[in-house]
Amino acid sequence: MIIAIDGPAGSGKSTTAKIVAEKLGFIHINTGAMYRGIALKCLKQDINPDDIVEMENILSETAFQLSGEDGSQMYMNGKDISFEITSTEVTETVSRISAIPMVREKLVHYQREMAEGQDVVLEGRDIGTVVIPNADFKFFLIADIDERAKRRMKDMETKGEIVTLEELIGELAERDRKDSTREHSPLKKAEDAVEIDTTGLSIEDQVDCIVEIVKNNNK
Repeated sequence: MIIAIDGPAGSGKSTTAKIVAEKLGFIHINTGAMYRGIALKCLKQDINPDDIVEMENILSETAFQLSGEDGSQMYMNGKDISFEITSTEVTETVSRISAIPMVREKLVHYQREMAEGQDVVLEGRDIGTVVIPNADFKFFLIADIDERAKRRMKDMETKGEIVTLEELIGELAERDRKDSTREHSPLKKAEDAVEIDTTGLSIEDQVDCIVEIVKNNNK
């Protein structure tokens, strides 16, 4: 069974998807981590994303693997990238990386391979529309931008990064604009997706809502 969870940054999809997968005994695939991994490589190797040859080289030498006890931990070339890809620098770069057609084509191929024949929860921005359009269940999480900024600020504070709420609101608004207007695989709700407004909802509420829908419609 494949469950697709899409939504903008800060809507709660990553944490929700992870816990939904745990509750159902599924594998969790964070597709955004792959794009962040490529962004991280570009930053570390000082690669210009507009350099087609260099980007082709990076993609050809990059492999993603699922590891950990539940098979849900993302590794890039054998290394756990979970912490490094959450940096502000990567966050500021990933929209540009994810808009590159060859990057999306390569990573979508990976994502489909990882999901094939598995019980998985995939989360991202185009799972239900592009990556797995025939997913068994599709959800699209939204939230007020102020709420999303507060969540992001809390996450950053736990890592010792200090930023104002106003700055984060501006960054999220720009990220939303880039993600929803890019030419290839823009952020949008699949026609048959269940929309969940997570503003004011706890993670537990979000998880319970999704798990209940899946269980009630999979009897």
